[in-house]
Amino acid sequence: MNESPGVVDLLGVLAYAELSAFTRMTEDAATLAPTLADRTALCELAVAEYEHFRLLYDRLRELGADPERAMQPFAEALDAWHTQTTPADWLQALVKAYVGVGIALDFYREAARRLDPSIAELVDEVLADEGRAEFAVERVRAGLAADPVAGGRLALWARRLVGEALSQGQRVAAARPELATMLVESGENDQAEISRLFARLTEEHGKRMAALGI
Repeated sequence: MNESPGVVDLLGVLAYAELSAFTRMTEDAATLAPTLADRTALCELAVAEYEHFRLLYDRLRELGADPERAMQPFAEALDAWHTQTTPADWLQALVKAYVGVGIALDFYREAARRLDPSIAELVDEVLADEGRAEFAVERVRAGLAADPVAGGRLALWARRLVGEALSQGQRVAAARPELATMLVESGENDQAEISRLFARLTEEHGKRMAALGI
């Protein structure tokens, strides 16, 4: 296997993230979706997440890595994030799928920017939105139109999602330094680069919140 440990780590954490997204979306569809149309739409998005998982799983095997072993170091942190951010209702589930998952995926995009083009293209493919943004934005805006008071509650929920995501991201980075080093340019001041990274993540988060209307 010629790829660096950081590449295997990135594909491993992405694979587990996509598998987790598939599992959680199907659970939310079954327990929280208010209509059959909503359940169907969310299940379709979940299927797309599983297809992304298979792409990553297969690429890890092509690289000579054991996919289960590559995913295992990240299972505890990602499972903890999902447990700590279990949505209480449909609108919270939608905000989580869009805002919470979105900022996590932004981290992986940042890491992939410095990889071999073939790996970067794979990451771009599996991080494709697949309609998640449109689905969440449309339904959250409709929910807020019906119940404007819910906006404050959802804004607090979004802040909690992001805070928990950043906390778990720090745990992953501390445990897997090869992955963490992919987020900063070699030869530059690490702290300055990390500050720029967080500025970019914050900007994208702000755009999502604005799109939701909260």
